Amino acid sequence: MSNPGETDAIEAFEGLGLTSYEARVFIALQQLGSGTARDVASIADVPRSQVYSVAESLEDRGLLEVQQSSPIRYRPVSIDEAQSVLRSRFETEQERAFDYVERVRTEPAGEEEQEDIWTVRGRPQIDDRVTDLCSRATDRLIFGTRLPPLVTDEVEQLLATKAGEGLEVAVVSREPEVRNRLGALEGVAAFSPPDHRADDERSGRIVIADDDTILLSVVDDDGSETAIWSAGSLFASVLIELIEASNQAPTKGR
Repeated sequence: MSNPGETDAIEAFEGLGLTSYEARVFIALQQLGSGTARDVASIADVPRSQVYSVAESLEDRGLLEVQQSSPIRYRPVSIDEAQSVLRSRFETEQERAFDYVERVRTEPAGEEEQEDIWTVRGRPQIDDRVTDLCSRATDRLIFGTRLPPLVTDEVEQLLATKAGEGLEVAVVSREPEVRNRLGALEGVAAFSPPDHRADDERSGRIVIADDDTILLSVVDDDGSETAIWSAGSLFASVLIELIEASNQAPTKGR
């Protein structure tokens, strides 16, 4: 049963356009950090059978990410990302809702290094994840895209900043516009992909940070973008090695 503070937050989230179940699942995941449908149902007043469809709806809204595991695990986006998603329509209600969630939210200690593959849907959400992963790089950073609109100002600034900090920074693109724009940054090297990738019409973005963080996205025919990413995992390390072996991507010590 909800306490008075949580009841107020749920009502505020309903004012922001969420259903009662969506609000309860979102709050529960903020308390958990991440969890399965069983975990959510154990602390939220939502039947376990309903958690799956509610989580799918929250994913569509850009408010949580799904880990490809068995059982499926869910993790909410950060408070800042969630506020950005909702504020444009319901500015007056957001402060009351997020004040409660901020108080109960618990960061999962060390969880980033243990989890595997996460899915992110929607260009704004992927923009945020790309920026976050690039900002974490401490040794080297590779960014690639065939689509100039996917080069955000934030990514351009981060590439320049990381290069200025002494990191190995490279850009991979078959589009001269992308190579010229980012290759002009001091300390950033620009490369074309191998010829066998010339017929690629689905790829969106790639980010490789150090040796254990990767993001890959694809763009559908309707322009929508979907990405998978992994950080601090064996999966990420192996996938990076496979990609670099296949594509002859810039490697450490270039």
